[in-house]
Amino acid sequence: MAEITPPAPDEHRAGEVFQVMLGLGLTSFGGPIAHLGYFERAFVRQRQWLTAHEYAGLVALCQMLPGPASSQVGFLVGLRRAGWPGALAAWAGFTLPSAVAMFAFALFARRIEAPALRAILHGLQLVAVAVVAQAVWSMARTLCPDKRRTTLALAAACLMLVEGGARMQIAALAAGALGGVLLCRGLPALPAPPPLPVRPLTGIIALVAFLLLAVWSLANTMQPHSLPVLAAIFYQAGALVFGGGHVVLPLLRDALVPGGWLPNTVFLAGYGATQAVPGPLFTFAAYLGAVLAPPGSQFLWSATALVFIFLPGILVALAGVPVWTWVARHDAAKAGLAGVNAAVVGVLGAALYDPVWTSAVHGGRDVAIALAGFVLLHRWRLPPLAIVGFCVAASILSATTA
Repeated sequence: MAEITPPAPDEHRAGEVFQVMLGLGLTSFGGPIAHLGYFERAFVRQRQWLTAHEYAGLVALCQMLPGPASSQVGFLVGLRRAGWPGALAAWAGFTLPSAVAMFAFALFARRIEAPALRAILHGLQLVAVAVVAQAVWSMARTLCPDKRRTTLALAAACLMLVEGGARMQIAALAAGALGGVLLCRGLPALPAPPPLPVRPLTGIIALVAFLLLAVWSLANTMQPHSLPVLAAIFYQAGALVFGGGHVVLPLLRDALVPGGWLPNTVFLAGYGATQAVPGPLFTFAAYLGAVLAPPGSQFLWSATALVFIFLPGILVALAGVPVWTWVARHDAAKAGLAGVNAAVVGVLGAALYDPVWTSAVHGGRDVAIALAGFVLLHRWRLPPLAIVGFCVAASILSATTA
């Protein structure tokens, strides 16, 4: 069969790509699954940049890979539409609105009066309980549709609850891959993405860069707190996130909180605040970089954390384009991926209990607020911004009437 030549992208369309993605970055609330719905409407139905089958192929490719799936899809759509300038324009447009908002939150939250700030931060922690619970529920229904994958998810959760940490997360994902190869053969065929201007050599270079940076990050995380160590921590987190932005929570928490970088309450408050802004959840990194920075270096540390958490996902997406056809043809590869995705559900489920629940819920009122937030989000399908407003207002009211 002759090789399919991708259509030549028009680099003059980069401004158009940035404008469209900026609009999506300002309005796409609801997390990665919701983002993909916004993208389908914008790219397939409204502008016809892709067919429905081509878009489904891009989504399937990015969900196979570590990293933020919606940002990876946007990057590859920009690449298809306007070449490399379009890819960078797509990432910048979709990322900047929430990154700027989270950076501003990190700078100004500390100026709020202490009693009010404590109530607001506690409310944001309760937002995290509701949002992570809803993410676990939704991901479990999609990624654990049978007993075999449910078993793999439960095994991963048990591993994490017995002994957490970044190394155990890697072990749980590896065990999930092995379990998938052994138990999950015979899965349906995967849809193919559209032809993209990514040559095999480009994919190889991206893969080598991904691996070299991974080795560099492993060598740097044992050093004292510094900007290179910060970059290494965020690169590792971005390289290990399967299944959506919510999974970055346990990875970053285990890397930063036990090591004394910041208190657990400040960490979870920032994660809760991330639910109030549109765009990718990975912009949580902009907040963390700013609150971890020495005085006067907030912008540099925030930008470094932001770039390094997205970088591995972009590199592996470029590397994954040429090897997609190989994965689609091999049952073992598809089965291993299914096992990894099931293990991701277990890892996130364990994080829902510790640290999210144990850090945020301290009594009956907290249980009631978190449960109400979950019901409003999952059953009433209110937007995450409304859940943030409800939990923060309920927390302030609870604090004033205690």
